[in-house]
Amino acid sequence: MEVAIRVLGPDELAVLDAIAPDVFDGPVNREWVAEFLADPRHHLAVAIVGGVVVGMASGVHYIHPDKPPELWVNEVGVSEPHQNRGVGRRLLQALFAKGLTVGCTKGWVGTEPSNAAARRLYQVVGGVEDETPFILVSFNLAENVEPSVGADSR
Repeated sequence: MEVAIRVLGPDELAVLDAIAPDVFDGPVNREWVAEFLADPRHHLAVAIVGGVVVGMASGVHYIHPDKPPELWVNEVGVSEPHQNRGVGRRLLQALFAKGLTVGCTKGWVGTEPSNAAARRLYQVVGGVEDETPFILVSFNLAENVEPSVGADSR
């Protein structure tokens, strides 16, 4: 069966009603999907076989006061029966094409050094690993905001 690749629009929430195992890290939340798809800076490329989503690549294009728009690839997931068949490559290419249409000329993604499959995929689509190590720092926001600091700190 042929794999169709496309980037979802804001009115395509129903496409995610049927998802193969291992495409996302967990179950999708319809409210979050609707918010994600409604945001013009968020992009979701999907691979569909027989009405079932068998792969996805998500990304966000963003701007900064001193940099041109960039595409951050958040994650790529492909159901095991469809891995190593070019689906991940095609998903990333669709995401890259979307990035170009919104003014991005550069994209990036982070992965673990031990994730050999992801590193091979990123190399296949032209990715070049940086020489400088990348350190990911996470914050629990609720535990790291002082009570006197509010969301509106004008």
